[in-house]
Amino acid sequence: MKVIKHIFSRYTAFLWALFKPLGIWGVFLVAALDGSFIGLPVDAVVIGYVYEDRVRFLLYVLMASAGSALGSIVIYLIGYKGGEELLRKRIPPARFDKIHGMFEKHPFWSLMFPAVLPPPVPFKLFVLAAAVSEMSLPRFLTAIFLGRLMRFFLFAWLTLKFGPNFVHLVGPVFRQHYYVVITLILTGVIAWIMKQKRAKRQRNDA
Repeated sequence: MKVIKHIFSRYTAFLWALFKPLGIWGVFLVAALDGSFIGLPVDAVVIGYVYEDRVRFLLYVLMASAGSALGSIVIYLIGYKGGEELLRKRIPPARFDKIHGMFEKHPFWSLMFPAVLPPPVPFKLFVLAAAVSEMSLPRFLTAIFLGRLMRFFLFAWLTLKFGPNFVHLVGPVFRQHYYVVITLILTGVIAWIMKQKRAKRQRNDA
């Protein structure tokens, strides 16, 4: 475990040194590449940018969210052209039916929720499912942008409050209590959505 952590830290440091000269466009590029088909430790890079330049933390969060959304267009196009068969080849029938049913009922939330969650959630699988279900590109980009915005903002806030090492403290807890953490996150998101809907109904009634 220590060896893996050491390799990951060296890899993250390498990426940080590589993209830091690009300024705000560095975090955008990392997020775009990660959103496409190249897996990169985008969370660690965002944390690094925020920790080094706290004043502009919100700008880094926005750039990373936009990069992740735009990078996902690559997978969207692959899924859109490949169709249902492409997705069926990659997951068991039962899982396909479950994901397909989610996107039939609530396509926007079925993509936004996974965008909030960190690995090991198979986010690119949900991106493919959104494309296969022929979700419109504007809604697709909006769902990913908002989901990533919530995720990166949370990581940025934790970095400002506890420093960049909070990842090593939270990581084991997340892995050991994966479903509990996901349930809590989804409960919070759903509660926020319901609150917004109630406020909208009250404004309409008024």
